[in-house]
Amino acid sequence: MRIISGERRGRRLVHWKAEGIRPLRDRVRTALFDSLGDFVVGAEVLDLFAGTGAVGLEALSRGAKRATFVDSSPEAIRIIRENAANLGYAEQTETIKGDVFKAVKNLVRRGRRFDLVFIGAPYEPGLAAEALRAVAEALPLRPGALVVVETFHKEELGDSFPPLSFQDSRVYGETRLTFFRFGPAEKNR
Repeated sequence: MRIISGERRGRRLVHWKAEGIRPLRDRVRTALFDSLGDFVVGAEVLDLFAGTGAVGLEALSRGAKRATFVDSSPEAIRIIRENAANLGYAEQTETIKGDVFKAVKNLVRRGRRFDLVFIGAPYEPGLAAEALRAVAEALPLRPGALVVVETFHKEELGDSFPPLSFQDSRVYGETRLTFFRFGPAEKNR
């Protein structure tokens, strides 16, 4: 695994193999960030079920302002911190070890708001939809924020997660990325 593009392009990421760990493949990450374009520049990013942190770290390499990573695994948090330090992004990251659902509520209580949220839940039926519902209810989002949800290609989330509006759904091999927006797109952050 490596950083695909941006200021840290080509730099390798530390990763590990364990049951339930499924980093977003390089080609899917490339497609995701190519579709986001300049939206990521200056963004506050929230990476839920972060695993190795590849998505949030890629966002930082492409110009995101800050990334917050949430995962329940102590090993994931250790790996994310190591990757962030190796890439020189330790000061631009926050790692939270714990339950994603509680973390989202706590972030809102702390007044944190994000421009881009990535939900990379384990491929357990219904878990991604439950996480998306939690984000839609807690709203740790700035106006115009995008929420991108990764699921197994056969799992379709539907479009009923108000106040989030469905934007698009794309399949890349065995991975589906579904995009939702909160309110109208903001021109300036």
